[in-house]
Amino acid sequence: MLRGSDEGRPLAREEASASYSGRCSSSSGTEHLHRYHFGLLRTPLSTAGSAGGRSGGGAEPAGPQREADSLGRRLTPGPGPQPEPFSAAAGDSYFGDRSSYAENVSTMNFTSSSSARGLNNAWIGKTPLSSSRSGCRSRTPLMGYSVTSSSALSAHLVASVIVAVVEGRGLARGEVGMASIDLKNPEVVLSQFADNTTYAKVITKLKILTPLEIIMSNTACDTGNTTKLFSLITENFKNVTFTTVQRKYFNETKGLEYIEQLCTSEFSTVLMEVQSKNGHTLFGVLNYTKTPGGSRRLRSNILEPLVDAETINTRLDCIQELLQDEELFFSLQAVISRFLDTEQLLSILVQIPKQDTVKAAESKITNLIYLKHTLELVDPLKAALKSCKTHLLKAYYSSLEDKRFGIILEKIKTVINDDTRYTKGCLNMRTQKCYAVRPNINEFLDIARRTYTEIVDDIAGMITQLAEKYNLPLKMSFSSARGFFVQMNAECAALPNGQLPSEFTKITKMKNAYSFTSADLIKMNERCQESLREIYHMTYLIVCKLLSEIYEHIHCLYKLSDTVSMLDMLLSFAHACTLSDYVRPEFTDTLAIKQGWHPILEKISVEKPISNNTYITEGSNFIIITGPNMSGKSTYLKQIALCQIMAQIGSYVPAEYSSFRIAEQIFTRIGMDDDIETNSSTFMKEMKEITYIIQNANDKSLIIIDELGRGTSTEEGIGICYSVCEYLLSLKAFTLFATHFLELCHIEALYPNVENNHFEVQHVRNSAGNKEKITYTYILSKGHTEEKNYGLKAAEVSSLPPSVILDAKEITTHIARQILQKQRTTPETLRQRAVYHLATRLVQTARNSRLDADSLRIFLKGLKKKYEADCPVSGQAQTEDGQ
Repeated sequence: MLRGSDEGRPLAREEASASYSGRCSSSSGTEHLHRYHFGLLRTPLSTAGSAGGRSGGGAEPAGPQREADSLGRRLTPGPGPQPEPFSAAAGDSYFGDRSSYAENVSTMNFTSSSSARGLNNAWIGKTPLSSSRSGCRSRTPLMGYSVTSSSALSAHLVASVIVAVVEGRGLARGEVGMASIDLKNPEVVLSQFADNTTYAKVITKLKILTPLEIIMSNTACDTGNTTKLFSLITENFKNVTFTTVQRKYFNETKGLEYIEQLCTSEFSTVLMEVQSKNGHTLFGVLNYTKTPGGSRRLRSNILEPLVDAETINTRLDCIQELLQDEELFFSLQAVISRFLDTEQLLSILVQIPKQDTVKAAESKITNLIYLKHTLELVDPLKAALKSCKTHLLKAYYSSLEDKRFGIILEKIKTVINDDTRYTKGCLNMRTQKCYAVRPNINEFLDIARRTYTEIVDDIAGMITQLAEKYNLPLKMSFSSARGFFVQMNAECAALPNGQLPSEFTKITKMKNAYSFTSADLIKMNERCQESLREIYHMTYLIVCKLLSEIYEHIHCLYKLSDTVSMLDMLLSFAHACTLSDYVRPEFTDTLAIKQGWHPILEKISVEKPISNNTYITEGSNFIIITGPNMSGKSTYLKQIALCQIMAQIGSYVPAEYSSFRIAEQIFTRIGMDDDIETNSSTFMKEMKEITYIIQNANDKSLIIIDELGRGTSTEEGIGICYSVCEYLLSLKAFTLFATHFLELCHIEALYPNVENNHFEVQHVRNSAGNKEKITYTYILSKGHTEEKNYGLKAAEVSSLPPSVILDAKEITTHIARQILQKQRTTPETLRQRAVYHLATRLVQTARNSRLDADSLRIFLKGLKKKYEADCPVSGQAQTEDGQ
């Protein structure tokens, strides 16, 4: 359920989650497990005997693993030269650092699936991955954390799976990414799923995999700051080798590159699904924000849409102006994109560190530079908003005229150099922090900075001397982990005997570049770090004094944060409109969408989705939708919910015309056509969801229910659906109810505010004329579906004997005739229905009509003709009664 609010309080809702992709299987509750299978569908069993048997073909996995495997995606590496490194975790962008450059972590030699049998035998004794990993440890900063029990030897003889596990950060907090590879088979499995604080899913999946080795980020086991997930895994898997690597190796960009390189053509859709999985949501469709604050605000609004039409229309006015004024759009976007995370910056600035460590000092200095950078953007933002016309944009312009912005900036400039600014690159930012404070404020600081400069110059001179000494094209490089080191392009130099001089140590090679250092350079780096610590300490004291002076003025920054995030979201909405033919929604007492389409489907499909009309009023507020499996019912229901949310957050919607009634709550119960498993847990889940809807829905709700009652017998399912429908009919809520139970369509004869719609299908016979094929049109039409015997048509194309199919048809026809005789509509019912519809249309016209007198007269004549057509005359009624 999405509960409306004017305040934007977050509400957990899976529809807006940034994590939808591929096939999903729900293991418990409403949490989805995303699995991608690379290679053969084989997973080691939990017992030694089973696992041992698998190497020679083995038995098929059973239970939960088999069920999960059947829903997976597979990829097998193709023939030809393969890339050396492989990133273990290719997932959500919040799992790793996009900007970081992943180095070699492991080496794999993949072959095509045709040679998998040879690989099985070769990898049982000594796996290429294991041997290369140990070699990689000596030349890659892996933080040295490794735990192996003495009793692990017996487990190693059976286990053959290496698993990498990582927790999400930021917006992905609460989700877990997992990648596993079976050394006996060329198969990689990627998973991303939500888990609770007990991490039951993670532990269960790991127990099913029976891993040989588990790889985690080094940040999960920092001394004194071990994560709960790491503790639970080490506690449950004491006989498994644990290896930690730097967080940057869980890199989405590099992971996607490796998937693309290793993926065979028949499984090429895996890359598309992994690459765009965050785009398969409404958040992904609308998210063109440039700042973290704007992204958070968009997510919060999707989870909890607005319920005040005036506020929504104010936002829509802004979007309209941005679309009409191209100069305003691009100038605002250029300024907003330069802002950092203002909200997080404020949070850090007001915090008092527990200990005055070098790390805390460096962080404080960095954030003061960020604050200066942010304040310097206030004037450009004001200039961009100066000519705006809408009320909301003018209000934001006025908020930027607060004099406190200038006061804070002037105080900062008395201490911080004018040319100190936020820059990209760790070395550039280190330089900015070192020389942030103006000279002559602290004499000892000036001396420490001169010392630091001399050390850096000495390092540059040393590398120049080494280049001359060995006649090699050496250059100085820097990284936050290694400090200063030497780099050399391998293609630009001929090495004697193919080796670097013995003076160089810690040699690594990445593509065509060597990286290395020397004993003298290591000592110089240590001196450099010592000098930096002194600089940061003295700068920190000056910064703390400065911050204490500006705290009294800092409240204006909260307004700035709100302004930037809102403008960023509105620009994102306008950007989305330029990429598709969205229209501005209106707000009335009617839900009317002309030729609307599914916004997410449009983004992921090659062709534009089929458009459909929607019309729901107080006089016809309960729509029953029927149609065979895969005809488009679930997609249509999701489309209505998404369009309603888009309208209520202030976005344009995908349609030719749209009008919405403000929904105070949006309830959705969406089923799956291919997930009709009949068991008690599924049925109880349905009942809990429906109970929640019944207990919380009101006259202003939008209720969307799909496939209720499929988890029990047909008779019980029909009974439950019928009673739920009758209860919801007592409300004035707008309700869309999709079902396969055609018996529910007869409710239309009893309640005048019920309307039947269905998705059309076409029957096409083959050239021989003996078989019929069903073509889906995905077009919504009035009335209930005529596909009453969809199961019989499916049976006809199967191998069932013709006599069985013929008997089934006769029995079905006989039962249907009996039901129809009992539920025939009377003329009096038709008359009452026509009167009800006429009355509601007249009331609606009186409320909302903007027609002139002549147009209104024509419209009323049309209503009269429709009433006369729908209402049988007494003579016709008597004739029908006589028959």
